[in-house]
Amino acid sequence: MAPIASNLQAVRARIERAAHAAGRHAGAIELVAVSKTVPAGPIVQAHAAGQRAFGENYAQEAVRKITELAFLSPSPIWHFIGPIQSNKASLIATHFQWVHSVEREKIAQRLNAARPAGLAPLDVCIQINVSGETTKSGAQPGDAVRLADALAQLPRLRLRGLMAIPEPTTDVALQRRRFALLRELKDQLAARGHALDTLSMGMSDDLEAAIAEGATMVRVGTAIFGSRKQ
Repeated sequence: MAPIASNLQAVRARIERAAHAAGRHAGAIELVAVSKTVPAGPIVQAHAAGQRAFGENYAQEAVRKITELAFLSPSPIWHFIGPIQSNKASLIATHFQWVHSVEREKIAQRLNAARPAGLAPLDVCIQINVSGETTKSGAQPGDAVRLADALAQLPRLRLRGLMAIPEPTTDVALQRRRFALLRELKDQLAARGHALDTLSMGMSDDLEAAIAEGATMVRVGTAIFGSRKQ
């Protein structure tokens, strides 16, 4: 078996075990293969192994790959998961199906204005800074309600849920507390009438804790494609 195919199999097995341990169905958890800095070849291999959702951090690099890989069938689903620069909002709104990293109303407005009318509304998540790091992207938890209410008014966006990238730690209890905060915020927003179905949380080193706390999408790169430049 090709290395990427075997890596994907191993990650899917981890998801299956974590879901079983949490009393959940593995089919409720989507794997997004983080392909930032990964060239087209390995993405083709992952696609051949059944992977459909791919996550990218850098807009211009991603658009080149999206264009190059337009021949793939079925078409990949492209998720933008990195910080959004205002001058890249149009590229992102035009070429991606999902954006996980909306943290400001201004960026949401730019994405909404740039989303082509011929495409379905852009699926978006609000990124929340659950660990309080000053260097970390994401809205503060206290701003989640205001942002969700604002995004719900933008017709070319569809608010699907919340995303977080907590600080790296091997402390499983701390991992779970960070992810639990995101789940609790999602529940608060649902109580206000927001029909959210997505918790994008968990990566190569902490996906088990994320699944235990209700993740519906995990974003895994290194465990699939190996170590790469940042």
